[in-house]
Amino acid sequence: MILKSEVCDRSGRLLLPAGAELAEKQLRIFLTWGVTEADIELGPDETFTEEAMESSGVDPEIYAAAEQAVALLFRHNDHQHPMIMELMRVCIERRLSDVR
Repeated sequence: MILKSEVCDRSGRLLLPAGAELAEKQLRIFLTWGVTEADIELGPDETFTEEAMESSGVDPEIYAAAEQAVALLFRHNDHQHPMIMELMRVCIERRLSDVR
């Protein structure tokens, strides 16, 4: 993911400039500083599709349980927002890595 615009904390301090690449570390920093939204660019290959799940060898029941647990954590957020989608994807992947 690439930022479309700069990301600032609640007090206006710049955390990352526009054009910066986002990784899991930056998403954790955003959460720490209370950032809940960012304008990002998603590539077509950056979604966790059912095909990707099947090719990775993840048991569909385990994936569904991880997805349900993460959805509960993000129940007050817009699940269609790109930033929330990415955060949820990262959380699901982390839960799945704990199971493996």
